Amino acid sequence: MFFDVTWKVEFYEDEQGRAPVEEFLNALPERHLGKVLQVLQLLEDYGPSLPFPFSSQVEGRLRELRAHYGNAHYRILYYSDVNRAFILLHGFRKRTRRIPKRAKETAWKRMKKDIRRKEKQYEKKTKK
Repeated sequence: MFFDVTWKVEFYEDEQGRAPVEEFLNALPERHLGKVLQVLQLLEDYGPSLPFPFSSQVEGRLRELRAHYGNAHYRILYYSDVNRAFILLHGFRKRTRRIPKRAKETAWKRMKKDIRRKEKQYEKKTKK
């Protein structure tokens, strides 16, 4: 028996349809963007088994994707949902050893909103 183990990488979208991580990526210099996209491809290819130094757990379901170009260190906070998708929540350039508290709070809020939205969509489907 063959199981499909492919994973998707998706952008979190807010209520207005904005994708903050997509906007973050579009603002990066081209060479830096290329490096971050390589790591995103690794995430899609390896799924949850993507090892450190490319991915690491932050806390709970929240993880960080790690990319760098020269002295520029980039992080994308994400989580995996039940549909075999990695949801990219928040991107930033890391300037200190720790993840900024505000970045984690932003990612947590977006993750909770995303989970609630998907639960509501599921409830609508099952009521029909």
